[in-house]
Amino acid sequence: MHPVKPAEEIVVLVDQDNQPIGVVTRKIMRQQRLIHRASYILVFNTCGELFIQKRSRSKDIYPGYWDLAAGGVVLEGESYEDAAKRELREELGISGIKLRPLFDQYYEDAANRVWGRIFACTSNGPFALQEEEIDEGRFIALGEIEQLNRIEPFTPDGLLLLARLPR
Repeated sequence: MHPVKPAEEIVVLVDQDNQPIGVVTRKIMRQQRLIHRASYILVFNTCGELFIQKRSRSKDIYPGYWDLAAGGVVLEGESYEDAAKRELREELGISGIKLRPLFDQYYEDAANRVWGRIFACTSNGPFALQEEEIDEGRFIALGEIEQLNRIEPFTPDGLLLLARLPR
């Protein structure tokens, strides 16, 4: 069995109130900028530093940007938590970790409209980074993110959720 290409994955569409209204392929969702769901997982180490990942240049949105969260779109038949667990396993090679739900947020820009559920978890690694999705990753203190963002871009939806995190 061949794995489904990302563009062919079936994603859940939602309305402005985050109520499911249908499903389409990821490709159509991106082309038409349709509102969808995504899970964001903030991975902290026991020192309180956040694991950030540099998105692959082949990503369909924000290629080459730093991402504060592992995660991705919620597929048909998945809950936010199911998607979060799948993404942690696929992107970082970790499983069996307790997820702490933090909050939901809506984000919109010229390329993206998404209802995200933000989770946090604790892991010191080691991580097995998914080559197709992540070029590199490292732990960083929350207070250093703004400084790095002056030199290298971070995903705008990630920066929005960072502003809501308790310090």
